[in-house]
Amino acid sequence: MTKADIVSKISEKLGIEKGDVQATIESFMDEVKASLENGDNVYLRGFGSFIIKTRAEKTGRNISKNTTIKIPAHNIPAFKPAKVFVEGVKSNVQVK
Repeated sequence: MTKADIVSKISEKLGIEKGDVQATIESFMDEVKASLENGDNVYLRGFGSFIIKTRAEKTGRNISKNTTIKIPAHNIPAFKPAKVFVEGVKSNVQVK
């Protein structure tokens, strides 16, 4: 499912113009990104949390030059689904 599919479904379900729905979704995503960039986690009860995970410094390999490189510690955004969300997916989605 793409962002356009989400916009279409919400527009049909609520009877709101697609342009308004798209602007709302874009604003939501901008706020989540801005919060994470400022170091704040975003918690959506019943859905999940957008959190910042810290990756430790590690040693990697450049296989083309056969050398080791140091990868510095860094932060990455992550999504952690809520327990209700996980249980819904487990019970409703068939294993492929």
